[in-house]
Amino acid sequence: MNIAMRLPVFEFDDKILEHGAEISRRLNQLRMEKFPPNATKTLRPFSMAEVAHYLGVSQNNLKRLHLEGKGPLPDQAASGRRSYTAAQMLELRHFLDRHGRTDVKKYVPHRKPGDKLQVIAVVNFKGGSGKTTTAAHLAQHLALTGHRVLAIDLDPQASLSALHGFQPELDRNLSLYEAIRYDEERRSIADVIVPTNFPGLDIVAANLELQEYEYDTPLAMQDKSSNAGRQFFLRIAKALADVDDRYDVVVVDCPPQLGYLTLTAMSAATSVLITVHPQMLDLMSMSQFLLMLGGILKTIKGAGAEIQLDWFRYLITRYEPTDIPQAQMVGFMQSMLAGQILDHPMLKSTAISDAGLTKQTLYEVEKSAFTRSTYDRAMESLDAVNAEIVSLVHRAWGRV
Repeated sequence: MNIAMRLPVFEFDDKILEHGAEISRRLNQLRMEKFPPNATKTLRPFSMAEVAHYLGVSQNNLKRLHLEGKGPLPDQAASGRRSYTAAQMLELRHFLDRHGRTDVKKYVPHRKPGDKLQVIAVVNFKGGSGKTTTAAHLAQHLALTGHRVLAIDLDPQASLSALHGFQPELDRNLSLYEAIRYDEERRSIADVIVPTNFPGLDIVAANLELQEYEYDTPLAMQDKSSNAGRQFFLRIAKALADVDDRYDVVVVDCPPQLGYLTLTAMSAATSVLITVHPQMLDLMSMSQFLLMLGGILKTIKGAGAEIQLDWFRYLITRYEPTDIPQAQMVGFMQSMLAGQILDHPMLKSTAISDAGLTKQTLYEVEKSAFTRSTYDRAMESLDAVNAEIVSLVHRAWGRV
């Protein structure tokens, strides 16, 4: 072989470290440009129509409150359009609850005494199912509708964290690993919770250190002086007990693999949401996931795990109703899983994917960034899915 034609020799580890550092630098540069001056995410104001929608009141009711000087003062543009910040929307909720009928307290849907913390594990074995997108929009919808929410990013790849403005390798944020590790350095989950740009929504961000739990747990199982490893499945539930009174709902974005992190989250869950893209390969993958998950859950139940779900559902994601094979696949799934599939699928939308390009969700982007029909179609689908899930949460609390 001609020596001049040989490919240059390089060290793979050095090369990927170089690429990783460059990608990180560019992403941080984009973050600084998008969220100056300190790269911290902010949140746009919400129109009168949006506020009325999330509060469940009429726009006329909001206008009347404003004209009477009641509640927070909205910002008024030169065109006369009024808007509220998310913090003001939360303030409005409490105002309406205080000054409404004494026998009806519907604007602030917090847990009542005796209502247990709802922990929703969002899972799938296969990447690309829309799991993280679902978890992010669900957590934000819950916050916008007045719930106290904790999002937990359990995926070391930290996509949910990125959607909320965190870049783990630069921000040095702590992960849930700190609250579930086995050594003497374990901390309370309260120490790793940070607020997001959505009032009422906090997050435990992820980082690569989470992967250590997958290595630590088998070693802890071999420690005959402690049961901690053999009862690994209790660790997230025990961690959440420290902040049980602070939240109504916890949304856990599980990693796309069936490891100890996922099993520990499932054991803490009161409900499970399985996302699935309506394609044959995705359905085959989900079949293997369910068989493996069911078998492993039986094993850990035998070891003392108490897995008691209030509900579990399958969510069809990235659905294109005009795609005949997808529609047939949905019908096929409904014939097998009747009653366990959410009534509303999450439609595939360029609005959601385009928002993700700037590490934002649809609840964050300005409506004017899209054509009206594209935005409205995506938002209608999102709200329908999330409202259905919220109704399941409320039914678990015994509410109609």
